[in-house]
Amino acid sequence: MSHFTTVRTTITDQDRLVAVLHELGFPEVESHGEAAHLYGYRGDRRPERAEVVVRRRYIGSASNDLGFHRTSDGTFEAVISDYDRSRYDRRWLQKVAQRYGRLTALAYAESNGFDVTAEKTDDQTGEVRLTLRRTAF
Repeated sequence: MSHFTTVRTTITDQDRLVAVLHELGFPEVESHGEAAHLYGYRGDRRPERAEVVVRRRYIGSASNDLGFHRTSDGTFEAVISDYDRSRYDRRWLQKVAQRYGRLTALAYAESNGFDVTAEKTDDQTGEVRLTLRRTAF
């Protein structure tokens, strides 16, 4: 039975987190108002719970569920089994954070009257540069 590890993030928006996980290739992502149990690789219900869940069938047959649990300060922490940490490691979580930041910036720009005129991603660092222009009122 794998042990689950939690990793703090700065992610606060649940819908945006779900969108990022879809962007990263997970076809099915559960979003719950109340935390749901995670399941281990044998299909056993674990005590760990999360509001955002990718079930193991979308990760790999020997994998456990992958989750994100909302903490008391409103941020999410990733809940990842030790087995799955080899694939969903610090670098993967950085990619999640970068894509989340991009979606957050786009939402801010749209709600404040900006249009995105250019977007460039550095292939090596994953850094995204957005060029914005304020829409005429």
